[in-house]
Formats: sequence, structure tokens, C-alpha cells
Amino acid sequence: MCPAYSTTFAVLGIAPEPYAVTPTLTARVGIAALGEEPVHAIALRAQVRIEPHRRGYTDEESAGLIDLFGPRERWRDTQRSFLWMHCATMVPGFHGGAQIDLPMPCTYDFEVSGTKYLHALREGTVPLIFLFSGTVFIRGATGFAIQQIPWDREDKFEMPVSVWDDLMAAHFPNSGWLRLRRDTLDAIVAYKSEHGLLGFDDAVTRLLDTAEDTS
Repeated sequence: MCPAYSTTFAVLGIAPEPYAVTPTLTARVGIAALGEEPVHAIALRAQVRIEPHRRGYTDEESAGLIDLFGPRERWRDTQRSFLWMHCATMVPGFHGGAQIDLPMPCTYDFEVSGTKYLHALREGTVPLIFLFSGTVFIRGATGFAIQQIPWDREDKFEMPVSVWDDLMAAHFPNSGWLRLRRDTLDAIVAYKSEHGLLGFDDAVTRLLDTAEDTS
């Protein structure tokens, strides 16, 4: 088994990646290597989790979180840390310390718990925890050695909700994504054509209005 290498990690900031084709955040991560040998490279991985119990919520936000946590009186039991994403990057060689960019690919799929959670927030910050792991390649006097990042390397970060809002506004301005079964999509397409509607928004809005009128 490869020994653990003494490294520490700190998340310094998170911002939208302006030139990415798909929605991507970039985490600026500071790395400190406490060993004497220069680091040749690091195959860095991070599990990013959301810790919802670390912040408060307005009534409007709590209404949007019912699908995830149920009514507010149950939150003591239901608000648990949950996975948002896995991300990875190759860190080039350095000696002592470095700052690197960690890509964080995002989705606006409302089937994903992280998207549901983030969509419900209106202000404040998103309580994140980064769990780091990976392999360190060390270049010493006698050649290369491979060591593992210790399992307990982690860092908490409060990401402003505005960072997520800016990212989604850049890629999906005033819109979002819903995944539907094929038969449901076919039915909406047929309804739209049958009623001469211009877009799917018009079809869904009319269906909602009809449901309200008959309720």
C-alpha cells in the first residue's frame, strides 16, 4: 500500500467559468506540500457535498425544499449532507505550495438533488464541503515515488448563491430543464400542435390554467 503524503488543501474561491461550452464552475484551490521532495504531479479528485444544516432559510426557500427535506418541522431528521458532484484535475509539478483551478461541471437537470436545492435558494451562501483524495507523484533524488493523499483532507466553503445564479443565467437565461418520459413529451407535442400554440411554454401554461379552472 502506498503511504500517505502530507498535503493540505484550501478552497480560496469559486466562480463561473466564462468560456466553457457547458455550465462549469471553477474552484481556486490552494495546495501546501509539507514534504521536502518536489511534487512532480498530483492526480487530484474531490467529492463536493452540500451541508444544508449549516444555514438558515426563508419561508419562500423552505417551500422550494419540501421535495428534498419535507416540511420544516422534520428538518432536524431530514437535512443531511448529500453529494453534489465529483470533480478531478491533474496538478502540474511544484515545490512547497501552489494554487490551481479545479473544474466543477454542473447540470440544471431538476432530477438532481443539488439542482433542486440550489434552485430553491434566493440569497446567502451554499454550504459546501470538499473531500479531497488522489495520488501524489514525487520526484526525488532516487527517482519517482507514488503516495496517496490522506483520507481526512477536506475544506468547507460558503459559496455565494449569486455564483450559481450567474452561471445558470449565462447558459440558460430565464429558462430551465425538465426531463420527461417520451410518452409525456409526445403528448405535449400533440397538444401544442392541436391547439396551434407557438411553444412548449404556451402548452404547459394552458394546461396549468385548465387544471386550476377545474380544481
